[in-house]
Amino acid sequence: MVRVPLTMSERERGERLGRALREARGRRSIVGVAAQAGISPETLRKIERGRIPTPAFFTVVAVADVLDLSLDALLSGLTAQVTDADGAGAREMATLGR
Repeated sequence: MVRVPLTMSERERGERLGRALREARGRRSIVGVAAQAGISPETLRKIERGRIPTPAFFTVVAVADVLDLSLDALLSGLTAQVTDADGAGAREMATLGR
C-alpha cells in the first residue's frame, strides 16, 4: 500500500492540534498524561509537535478526555485559528474530523 503524502493544509492542521493539546496539558507531565490516555509519552510528544499530523481519532479522544477538554472545544479552538480569506477555513472545518 502506497501512502499518499500529506498536503500542507493537513500538516498545518496537525500542528494546530498539537499546539492545542500542548496548551491544554499546561504544566502536567507528558508522561502522566500519556499514561492516563493509554499511549506512549513519545506518541504524545510527536502529536504535540505536529510530527504525527493525523493521529487516530480515538487517540485524540483519549488525550482530550484526560485533559478534560471537550472535543467541541478542541474543534472550536482549531477552526478559530484558521484565517485563510479564500474560503479554505470552511473546507478546513469540514475536513478536520476526518
